[in-house]
Amino acid sequence: MGESHQPVVDYELPSKKFRRNATYCLGFAVIFSGVSIALGFDPLKIIYEFGQIVDLVERMAPPNMMIFVQQRNLFDSIGETIAMAFLGSLFGGLLAFMLAFLAASNTTPRPIVAKTTRTLFAIERSIPQLVTMLVFQVAVGIGPFSAALALIIGSIGMFGKLFAESIENVDRGPIESLEAIGATGFQRIRYAIIPAAMPSFISSWFYSFDINLRQAIVLGVYGGGGVGMQLHLAQKTLNYKNMLALVIFIIVLIASMERVSDYLRRKMLGSNTLK
Repeated sequence: MGESHQPVVDYELPSKKFRRNATYCLGFAVIFSGVSIALGFDPLKIIYEFGQIVDLVERMAPPNMMIFVQQRNLFDSIGETIAMAFLGSLFGGLLAFMLAFLAASNTTPRPIVAKTTRTLFAIERSIPQLVTMLVFQVAVGIGPFSAALALIIGSIGMFGKLFAESIENVDRGPIESLEAIGATGFQRIRYAIIPAAMPSFISSWFYSFDINLRQAIVLGVYGGGGVGMQLHLAQKTLNYKNMLALVIFIIVLIASMERVSDYLRRKMLGSNTLK
């Protein structure tokens, strides 16, 4: 009768485990302290300055909702913000749609082309849209146009990655059927890949529009125009009641546009596509 071999269990000494955890805690404490000192981050300031916060809230409330009656140009600003998000999503989506076929492994003409395109998408996604807008402001000036261009550029990297993944995940069955009857590459894309990937394209577009709407407001604060610029002006001129009214309106605007996007997406794709 042979000897039974019991699995060897690698027990860790409690002292070793304690030293490791202590090292992690010490490292975290050092990093947290360093970052806090560098940024002047002091949570206790919330307590020290609590009176200032209460004073600010008192000066903001109640919100001056009459601003939307008194300043009719606010509706022009709101329209600018929505238009920037729409144009950024539209043109960014169209450009990404074309580039995605170069990035997808099953439609690219050469693997090196796919890698290069994906690398460009990754580089583009790593650049903040605010930085892109500041560069465009030098070239085309301050205003909604530079913000729209930044949103277009920002949408290409995000769209391109999502679209390329959608193309790669389509069912191979229809593609192989077309290959069997001698269909060209363009015909395979036209009649097999695009119809299969279109629901994902549409869903991604609405998702991008929601993101771009938020980004358009942020870019507006830094010279991109729209309702973000109005919020910035209210803050700079110490019109805190107007500022609170704009903040409330922005929340309502974003929530409303999300509902509209969900409704349109559901109508176009069916309720099963929404989680």
